[in-house]
Amino acid sequence: MKANKIVILFVAALFTIACATNPLTGRKSLSLISNSQILPSSFQQYQEVLSSSKVITGTSQAKEVSEVGNRIKNAAEAYYKSIGQTSALDGYEWQFVLIDDPKTVNAWCMPGGKVAVYTGILPVCKDDTGLAVVLGHEIAHALAGHGAEKISQAYVAEIGGQLLGGVTNNEALRNVINEYYPVASGITLLRYGRKQETDADAMGIYIMAMAGYDPREAPVFWQRMVETTGSRNTPEFLSTHPDPQNRIADLNKIMPKALEYYKAAK
Repeated sequence: MKANKIVILFVAALFTIACATNPLTGRKSLSLISNSQILPSSFQQYQEVLSSSKVITGTSQAKEVSEVGNRIKNAAEAYYKSIGQTSALDGYEWQFVLIDDPKTVNAWCMPGGKVAVYTGILPVCKDDTGLAVVLGHEIAHALAGHGAEKISQAYVAEIGGQLLGGVTNNEALRNVINEYYPVASGITLLRYGRKQETDADAMGIYIMAMAGYDPREAPVFWQRMVETTGSRNTPEFLSTHPDPQNRIADLNKIMPKALEYYKAAK
């Protein structure tokens, strides 16, 4: 019982002193690792995916992905500079690629700004603004440190177990990172939870608006996504993603703030 209390107090202390705050949404998350610790593995994973994929270059669609991505990246960097948090982006090496896979309706951003868009999502995007919704959301995952949050949570679970067993292991953090970034792991780290998805929705719509894209198209995009992928039978509380209609409702609630960013960018 005493050991259990020590672990509980230790974990509580970690959450108190090692929290990061999303500057755009205010959500707090556990952050025990730095960019220098996580980015090398992230970049390795990214290259593994590209080496086994058909990357499209030189086409109008590839150019669109690069242009929209860089426009959102520039807006995010400008915002972080305006609030004095440029150090949060230390080590970022932005890259935007289009992968030829018509059956995959997906896109993702690794920690450090490594982005991949699959051709299967482009018909749902329809245009630059729809693509901005997707890229804003995925880039927000990286900016908000959601990958670091997941690893930090796993690390706390591991060291908690070690404390209960009376064991100290200085390699615990490295082991957790390696577990989340094994070679060709299928982008394990990118399976975020509902709170992280909701956080990325809000931050994403704000940074796309800062980049000059109309945020009112975000709910429209997600409605198209519902129509494309079909209705879901899984209850929201059992899913890692927000219910589509709840997601749309939440985006509409924060639309006034997003429109302020959009008007300021015009």
